[in-house]
Amino acid sequence: VHLVESGGGMVQPGGSLTLSCAASGFIFSTFDMSWVRQHPGKGPEWVSTINTGGHITYYANSVKGRFTFSRDNAKNTLYLQMNDLKAEDTALYYCARLVWAGEYDYWGQGTQVTVSS
Repeated sequence: VHLVESGGGMVQPGGSLTLSCAASGFIFSTFDMSWVRQHPGKGPEWVSTINTGGHITYYANSVKGRFTFSRDNAKNTLYLQMNDLKAEDTALYYCARLVWAGEYDYWGQGTQVTVSS
């Protein structure tokens, strides 16, 4: 199993970024997937989950209405569109394979998002 995030970077408050996660080594379309972030010096924070078909998504209250999670099962890729970014969104963002509620068995290496003026 291999998960590789990309698309992070530095952006000003109010800006947008789209993260991607390329998956390989497993039957991607059969797993719910999540984005989890880690702020400097803090523990992991769940951001969003998407079901196998991409039709059902869940978001943390802190990102609801600003982030959109999608997937392309034909390309084995996840996307996290992040709009109206705030300083508190600064974190290392990971995609992770969900095996049970709140339980992940594989994570990517993470991509850094920094929101700063």
